[in-house]
Amino acid sequence: MNFIALILSVLIGVLVVISLKPSTKIIQLFLSFSGAYLLSMTVLHLLPEVYESHKENVGIYILIGILIQTILEYFSKGAEHGHIHVHNHSHIKKVPWLLFLSLCIHSFLEGIPLNLAQNNLLLWAIVIHKIPVTIVLTVFLLQSTLSKKLIYTFIILFALMSPMGLLFSSKIPFFEIYHTQITGIIIGVFLHIATAILFESSQNHQFNIRKFIAVLLGFTIAFLGTQLGGH
Repeated sequence: MNFIALILSVLIGVLVVISLKPSTKIIQLFLSFSGAYLLSMTVLHLLPEVYESHKENVGIYILIGILIQTILEYFSKGAEHGHIHVHNHSHIKKVPWLLFLSLCIHSFLEGIPLNLAQNNLLLWAIVIHKIPVTIVLTVFLLQSTLSKKLIYTFIILFALMSPMGLLFSSKIPFFEIYHTQITGIIIGVFLHIATAILFESSQNHQFNIRKFIAVLLGFTIAFLGTQLGGH
């Protein structure tokens, strides 16, 4: 189920772009919801899990995760949280290898902790996060001058990254032995992305009722999920 859900999240993102052609405002609202959901799941579910393990220096691994995501964003231009602009990309003629590679690394890291997750809460957090990211990436690529074959090859490879992370973690003992430390790193990555989404989706730091409702909805659904799904 995990593999199918991760791949479907990317497929849904592509289909939304092709069939609905969402506006920038709709994409930003979806990003705000996903950012709130991801942040809530990280704080309510993942953080208690790693600290209840009583492993030493968990906080250091969280900081490492934040640094890793900071480095990845330098190359991805913030595509993980929708910062990449979705207009005027007709000038892009060369393959954006660094952007694509950083997104693939980020996606691969997301799949690693799913192997030992006690329930599906983390899975759905990642799925909800990947849909708007895929929407932004697809719009960006379709508005470039890259060939359609190359664009969809990129998207297929991107869709396979999280399942590959899950597969590696289930087959290689290293990931099980250091599960808590790796989860700490993923927490840092998620904290960086979620907070960036929530802060950057505000224009001129003005109150936006639609964004507030989207964020509140994300918080509420995540909270209910942790209560019903347990820790």
